[in-house]
Amino acid sequence: METLVRGVDRLLGWFENGIVIAIVTVMVVLAFSQVVLRNVFQEGFLWGEIFLRHLVLWVGFLGASMATRQNKHIRIDLMKRYTPPGLMKWVATVIDLVTMFICGVLAKAGWEFLQAEIEYETILFNEVPAWPFQLIIPIGFALIGFRFFLKILERFLGIEQEEPDEFTPESIH
Repeated sequence: METLVRGVDRLLGWFENGIVIAIVTVMVVLAFSQVVLRNVFQEGFLWGEIFLRHLVLWVGFLGASMATRQNKHIRIDLMKRYTPPGLMKWVATVIDLVTMFICGVLAKAGWEFLQAEIEYETILFNEVPAWPFQLIIPIGFALIGFRFFLKILERFLGIEQEEPDEFTPESIH
C-alpha cells in the first residue's frame, strides 16, 4: 500500500511539474512577444492578455496542489501549538478531512459553473470557447482534495514528509 501511495504521489507530482513548466514557458514567451510587438511594431496579439490571465489561473491551481503535496499550503497552525503530540495525528486528520470536503464542494461548484459556461457557449476570444480554459477550476479543487486524501493515507501508513519547524532560508529547497 505504501508503494502505491508513493507511486501515485510521485506520478501526480511529475505530471504537475511538467504542466507548470510548459505553461510558465508559454507565458514567458507570450508576454515577451507582446512587449516586443507593442514597443517595436505597435502591434500585438489581441487575445494575449486574456490568454495569459487564464494561464495564471492554471498555474495557481497546480501550484496550490504542489504546495499541498509538500505541506507548504496556507494553513493556520494554532491547533499545532496547543494540541498534545499524541493527539496531533488525529487533529491533523480531522482538519485534512474537513479541508478535503470543502475542496469537494468547491470542485462540484466549479463543475456546475463549467457546465453553465458550456451551455451558454461563452466565448473567450475570437471563436474560442471559454470552458477549456476554465476546466482547471473543478479539476484544481478536486486535485487539491485528492492531495489531502493522500496526506491522510501517508500519515496512517507512517510515510508523512517532514516539514520544517519555521520558515527560514535554509528550509526552502
